[in-house]
Amino acid sequence: MTIDTPGMRALADAEPKVFWLDRSDLPEPSPPPPSGRVDADLCVVGGGYTGLWAAIQAKELDPDRDVVVLEGDRVAHGASGRNGGFLDASVTHGLANGLEHFPGEIERLLAIGRDNYRGILTALDAYRIDAAFEATGELVVATDAYQVPGLAESAALRARYGEDAVLLDRDEVRAEVDSPRLLGGVWQRSHIGLVDPVALALGLRRAADALGVRIFENARATRVSGAGSAVRIDTATGHVEAAGVILATNAFRGLVAPIRRAVATVYDYVLVTEPLSEAQRASIGWKKRQGLADSANQFHYFRLTADDRILWGGYDAVYYYGGRVSQRRDQRPRTMSLLAEQFFDLFPQLEGVRFTHQWGGPIATTSRFCASFGTALEGRLAYSVGYTGLGVAASRFGARVALTLLDDPSADVARLDFVRSRPFPFPPEPLRWLGITLTRRAIARADRREGRRGAWLSLLDRLGLGFDS
Repeated sequence: MTIDTPGMRALADAEPKVFWLDRSDLPEPSPPPPSGRVDADLCVVGGGYTGLWAAIQAKELDPDRDVVVLEGDRVAHGASGRNGGFLDASVTHGLANGLEHFPGEIERLLAIGRDNYRGILTALDAYRIDAAFEATGELVVATDAYQVPGLAESAALRARYGEDAVLLDRDEVRAEVDSPRLLGGVWQRSHIGLVDPVALALGLRRAADALGVRIFENARATRVSGAGSAVRIDTATGHVEAAGVILATNAFRGLVAPIRRAVATVYDYVLVTEPLSEAQRASIGWKKRQGLADSANQFHYFRLTADDRILWGGYDAVYYYGGRVSQRRDQRPRTMSLLAEQFFDLFPQLEGVRFTHQWGGPIATTSRFCASFGTALEGRLAYSVGYTGLGVAASRFGARVALTLLDDPSADVARLDFVRSRPFPFPPEPLRWLGITLTRRAIARADRREGRRGAWLSLLDRLGLGFDS
């Protein structure tokens, strides 16, 4: 028997498709590479943000460089087309995480992140990319009383490091976004905005095309190996030989062992509502259109789209045994139902609103919650992976790091501990599944116990390791 709840009624007609990809301006797929051998100076494996930024920046640095991009499916098919569109300047998955792992470099990393953020906005203008950018900032809110004291600490920390961060009490936060669950918030008004993620990816693709990059879709790389002084990248129809290779595969199976050890693939799920009516819109306020996230370990992120829908995602980060990416995992009815009920718990005044889209997708996470970089094949291959769900902006920096590791490994940025160090590796199966499952259960228990983290999470904290939603 189906339980009749606001969430279940709202999900009744939701289509199992990605809202951002449900559009009429998607280009026709490019052909796969011809059979046989293709030669290039640089081969980029992966046509998401990292791969496209790598190709663009490679051509900006050397217009004569012959650059090929191999994309296993379609550009923006992976996380670059399925995310919430939060453009956050941090390259370390937030200030607090950066301080925890790289305290001696935090000032430099903040400066790098802000410069990278400005570089993205400059590129949007230079390449005439309409990514629907909104300089809204982000509002992090408390939905339970135990989370409120941490808001003041967060606001003070952000302000100390130069961010425009405002602490809001219960009445002030509800004046911004009206929900009976909101008890306070921190509004960071600097270095965070919102974009349409697929419009950004398609704009980067057009920019790469205009610069002379050869992009091949439906060309999944199956193997990389040394080929004399070059690197060989095999596909189903042939192979590419290039002087240098960048792996920008993120959540998809790493083609070299260091990536497979550093990255675990988890699935994130998202709902999008129908456009709100004028009355529904007025009932929640939200006139400044900030991106929002709550303060729990299992947190939600939510935002308004250009046509006043609400995108609502997060909470349930699911790891499947073996970590394989599979299209059948893009839908998870149990999680969709849970998200729908939680939505109306936050916004009871919106009961009756319907969801039109529901989807999931893979995210690459590391044990330090931010990207991992490295090289292989005697320095002829570089990689940047593991953005842990906050890669819309950080991927541009990750692409530049990968290029630097190939072209000038003695450069200052390549000597950063952030770049040289490696996250603690995830163990092989079945220990990987057991460890992540134990951690997910401990995180859920901590949220039920007013944030008290327990012995297992406390041990991971001391080791600088973790996993959250």
